[in-house]
Amino acid sequence: MDHAGPASALPDCFCPLDGTRVPAGSLQWACPLCRGPLDLDFSPTPAPLTSLAGRVNSLWRYAECLPLPLPAISLGEGRTPLVELTGGVRAKVDFLMPTLSFKDRGAVVLAALAHRLGPDLVIADSSGNAGTALAAYCARAGLPCTVYVPAGTSAKKLEQIGAHGARLEVVDGDREATARAARAAADLPGTFYASHVHNPYFLHGTKTYVHELWEDLGGRLPDALVLPVGNGTLLLGAALAVRELHAAGLIAKTPALYAVQAAAVAPLAAAWRAGADDLAGETPAAPTAAEGIAIPRPPRARQILRAVRDSGGAFFTVTEEQVAAAQRDLAARGLYVEPTGVACWAAVRDGALGERSAVVPLCGAGARTGLAAAAVA
Repeated sequence: MDHAGPASALPDCFCPLDGTRVPAGSLQWACPLCRGPLDLDFSPTPAPLTSLAGRVNSLWRYAECLPLPLPAISLGEGRTPLVELTGGVRAKVDFLMPTLSFKDRGAVVLAALAHRLGPDLVIADSSGNAGTALAAYCARAGLPCTVYVPAGTSAKKLEQIGAHGARLEVVDGDREATARAARAAADLPGTFYASHVHNPYFLHGTKTYVHELWEDLGGRLPDALVLPVGNGTLLLGAALAVRELHAAGLIAKTPALYAVQAAAVAPLAAAWRAGADDLAGETPAAPTAAEGIAIPRPPRARQILRAVRDSGGAFFTVTEEQVAAAQRDLAARGLYVEPTGVACWAAVRDGALGERSAVVPLCGAGARTGLAAAAVA
């Protein structure tokens, strides 16, 4: 069967704050007026469950819901397994991806878009996993790539990024400083900024996490989706997929979205507790083993807060001790996961959701980061 996906014309982007439109095919990576992240003018209809049998065994099997035709660029990403944990909670083992993290879901879509647009250079900024994924998929696509990373990034992740042929720019600063450095280079002519935060194509890749859950659970979703949130790309992708499935009448009930942040860097959880629609004040960067979600000022903060609120969910925060204990617990169950990737299990392993069914993502492999300490000095 041929599942070529949507028509060859790309959808336009638009700013969710002021409505400014950016035409399809542009290398513009942010709203030209407010410099905020863009959304995609794309409202697909998912295929019914019965039509999925026999399709390609990767995330591209959900072709109707992806904003690009089925590309030649793929490493077989997606279709990761569900594993029972305890008390109605299952884990989706998303570290069983080609580059060992869930970021492959968005990276393959960004690389496919970049391959179509033909820039002189692809640049990205990352604390490790997104940069690794983009380096791998750019290598697959034959695209030159530069990845900006903060000083202190895991040596194993740096090694892998370099092995894929990407140029490394190590920034003497934290994750926010790294993003600023990448954005300063992003406006150079012929540059494609593969921002997993600003570019909405990434979110349309991460949403396949939920499409897979829906298929594997026989056309339903659990009561709750528990998701780690730094920049919120997995949670916002999940919200997209839930809307698509519900609008198509393929699910009758939508799950509550629960966002998990490290207690050391929890600006969104603080805004949630204050009843705010956006971040309030500055959140200082602080050390945490869950470095992948240590984002003091996520650009899509308003969208994340709204998605959680509209779903009937809430925010959890987890301490360094909880992260370390959850990592050891998962390892004892046969799953060796990086500290960021265990945050959701840390939040719910003691029954925080009661009797509700839930799925947590195991987002990144522990082999590249090692064990979390009980506390970060």
